[in-house]
Amino acid sequence: MNIKLVQIDGKLPNLALMKLSAYFKNQGHHVHFTRSVNPTLFEPKYDMVMASAIFQFSLNRINKLKQNYPDAIIGGTGTDNWQLKIEEYIGDSNELDYSFYPDYQFSLGFTQRGCRLKCKFCVVPTKEGKNHEVNSVYDIWRGEGYPKKLHLLDNDFFGQPEESWKARVKEITEGGFKVCFNQGINIRLIDEVVAENLAVLDFRDDSFTQKRVYTAWDNIGDEGRFFKGVNLLMKYGIKPQNIMAYMLIGYDRRETWERIWYRFNKMVDVGVLPYPMVYDPLQQRRDLKQFQRYVVRQYYRHKTWEEYLDYYNSSKAQPVYDDNQMELSL
Repeated sequence: MNIKLVQIDGKLPNLALMKLSAYFKNQGHHVHFTRSVNPTLFEPKYDMVMASAIFQFSLNRINKLKQNYPDAIIGGTGTDNWQLKIEEYIGDSNELDYSFYPDYQFSLGFTQRGCRLKCKFCVVPTKEGKNHEVNSVYDIWRGEGYPKKLHLLDNDFFGQPEESWKARVKEITEGGFKVCFNQGINIRLIDEVVAENLAVLDFRDDSFTQKRVYTAWDNIGDEGRFFKGVNLLMKYGIKPQNIMAYMLIGYDRRETWERIWYRFNKMVDVGVLPYPMVYDPLQQRRDLKQFQRYVVRQYYRHKTWEEYLDYYNSSKAQPVYDDNQMELSL
């Protein structure tokens, strides 16, 4: 068969498509990978088209793909079909095909699936259930010839059984691995044991160039638990400037600009880096996207909000949407 795999969004390699590709290639099928939702001029006839979308803002691209390929199978958290699992097509096959991402040298995967929390904006608890371990570090690492840099997609690394995450911490430290917890650590549930173990890891940002712990402060009601967790990390030597907090905005109907600025200023005051994540499925909140860019690009370090708006409204300003968003399951 000729099979087309389409990555609709996301800056990271798409794990689901990598699994599909490895499986189909092992079956002797021809696999073509693309990020384009449009057919090429001399495109062959495909027996199957499969695609993945992570973000809801990709609706226009999803619809365009459907127009071009009416029988396409489209899954992912950015679609109405987010409950679709690739296991329905490939069983328990876990081999990954990295060939579509030749410049990506890190190792990508999950040590656990599921989450202890049940945030209404997140599909993970429904889709993946309770926390359970799935892979060791050495299951994920690509092996000799590749850097010991793990890009973990775990939604709740420390939520798996303690003996499991402690085994992973031991593998990481004894193996000399650097690790990126891109999806974030549940700072509301951090205790002394977790903070102490996290502090011994060589945690990094998603480019592995800076020390970085990712976490989140999603609503103003979690202020106490959030800063209790921050203080625990600081107690064990993690500097606040090495903590980046995803800051959900646009989801709570009771949210006001006063509350948004309150969370932002509280984090900046202690040195934590805020990262606004705009919940805007209908793409109507231009003001929130302006704020996102203002914070992500750290204009706030040298411009007031009013100065930034004046700059943005000038003809020299770039589009407000920042395509370099983190991979977050919203």
